[in-house]
Amino acid sequence: MSDPSTVPEQRSYSGLLVALLVVAVVAALAGLVWSYSLAGRLTNAEAQVASAQAQNQKLAAALDETNARLRVTSETLGHSLGLTQQQLEQRAQDLLRRQQAQAQQLAKEHAAVQQQIGAVSTDVTGVKTDVGGVKTDLNATKTQLQATEAQLQSMKGDLGIQSGLIATNANELDILKHMGDRNYYAFTLAKHRKKAVATVALELKKADPKHSRFTLVVYSDDRQILKKDRSLDEPIQFYSGKNHLLYELVVNSIPNKNTIEGYIATPKNAPAPVIPTAE
Repeated sequence: MSDPSTVPEQRSYSGLLVALLVVAVVAALAGLVWSYSLAGRLTNAEAQVASAQAQNQKLAAALDETNARLRVTSETLGHSLGLTQQQLEQRAQDLLRRQQAQAQQLAKEHAAVQQQIGAVSTDVTGVKTDVGGVKTDLNATKTQLQATEAQLQSMKGDLGIQSGLIATNANELDILKHMGDRNYYAFTLAKHRKKAVATVALELKKADPKHSRFTLVVYSDDRQILKKDRSLDEPIQFYSGKNHLLYELVVNSIPNKNTIEGYIATPKNAPAPVIPTAE
């Protein structure tokens, strides 16, 4: 008959053995799952590596093909031009240098154009200043002209007829001419020399520059009109022509005792002179 105390001990060993077996089975299953997963990842990585290698091989092949084509193109170009690779590269460098030189030249030309534009702007400013100066001078001349017109005299002539404006010098005579009220003929008369002026003739008989006096003869319409001992700037009046038009003679300078200077004023409807008034 067996010992009753050994039965529980055997049961305890059996339970422990079952537990260990279960743990071992679970561990084995876990290891199997992990191994399977690791194998899948490894396979995927290997596939990616293989794909990358294939892509690299394609790129390398394409690069080799491109280089080969470039070499063929260069060689073909070199053969067609009779140049070596070194000469082609030299020409490429020369072309690059020319392009750089042209760019620098364009930059210089652009700077020169900008400088010229600046100079033109300066010239335009100067022209504007000159125009302003001309306007100022014109205004001054206009003011002077107005002042000169105000100084022109009006008096009675030697026939007692009210004269028009009298010019005492060449500048005032120019003003009268521009006014256009009458015809004006300037003259320089030498002593004892008959001279045609307008439609009449004049002859100086005597001149006294010290006392500003003179004597002359007017030849008009087959008549001789003596104007004796007349004064400087005195309106000397006489009638001339078939229409009996009033002429006016003014002597405004006696340079010496042999010469007088002045002008004859005739109405606008007076006949034009037949003999030139130029000396």
